Amino acid sequence: MLIFRQLFDPVSSTYSYLLGDDSRGEAVLIDPVFEHARRDSALLRELGLRLVATLDTHVHADHVTGAWLLKSRLGSRIAGAAAGGAQGLDVPLAHGDTVAFGRRTLIVRATPGHTDGCLSFVLDDESLAFTGDALLIRGCGRTDFQQGSAERLYRSVHEQLLTLPAHALLYPAHDYKGLTVTSVAEERRYNPRFGGDSNLGDFVGYMNHLGLPHPKQMAVAVPANLRCGRPDGDVAPPAEPAWAPLTWTFAGLWEIAPAVLEELSPAPQIVDVREVAEFDGPLGRIPGALPIPLAELPALSSTLDRARPVVTVCRSGVRSAQAAVLLARQGFGDVANLAGGMLRWRASGGEVEGGAA
Repeated sequence: MLIFRQLFDPVSSTYSYLLGDDSRGEAVLIDPVFEHARRDSALLRELGLRLVATLDTHVHADHVTGAWLLKSRLGSRIAGAAAGGAQGLDVPLAHGDTVAFGRRTLIVRATPGHTDGCLSFVLDDESLAFTGDALLIRGCGRTDFQQGSAERLYRSVHEQLLTLPAHALLYPAHDYKGLTVTSVAEERRYNPRFGGDSNLGDFVGYMNHLGLPHPKQMAVAVPANLRCGRPDGDVAPPAEPAWAPLTWTFAGLWEIAPAVLEELSPAPQIVDVREVAEFDGPLGRIPGALPIPLAELPALSSTLDRARPVVTVCRSGVRSAQAAVLLARQGFGDVANLAGGMLRWRASGGEVEGGAA
């Protein structure tokens, strides 16, 4: 039986896809995200699957791949487009290649246009296809950087994806509206860029006038993904902390999600490194948080209990990430940054003292 799971990263709106063959206990993971390697490893373990390979549909610009991290933890091989230019591939892929997991197979189709090295993966019976950014649900990936070409993308989608059986389900690398799956028949009819009576001229004119800003993580993600997600210096993450379920980030620090912090018992020390005016300002503060502005933290860190875990927090998680690194360098063993800071804490419904309604 085919095991299929669609996984999601809310920060970059990235979908990862786990496909497994339970008769042989082998699996592949398409478009893994660095910060979710722990989640993905746990799922594989619970399902009794061995990860034989990770597959990236292209060199992503909005998140760092988890390929290298999963290889270092699970021994999986790294597969990706030979044309993508990434260093560290174990299995360089080209059009027509196959990737086996147990008795099942994915067929590689080259679908360049969003980038030179875009690949799509089609299941052996053509019931499912994983389209990366080449074809999104009622849309497609942009073509204005990383060797993008609207003409090539138009041909790729029409020749390699919309020629699949009408009933074939299509799973993209991203969706920003909460949609999860589409079909060849739907996209042939309803995709405003490819469907209906649109032609190459219509498509090129549309794509050349999108006017989109570059992805926020592009400067970090593209160089990292050209190394298959390997950090500079090839530094592996430390052992998993026992005091809370945390996420190891590509930046090299542990983060804790708001929902995890809210349920954590016993409660850690929460150090709010915002300025005093912000601590008393409209975002409010987490009950029991200690106000120590970032500039004062080096001198006042001695007031903290080194035997208890510490969670750092600020407005968005940027300054508190620096605070977490600072405390780790001072010898604090159990330190985590609150992911997204007070903005995400409030958005998730976390308890707040003071602040605006």
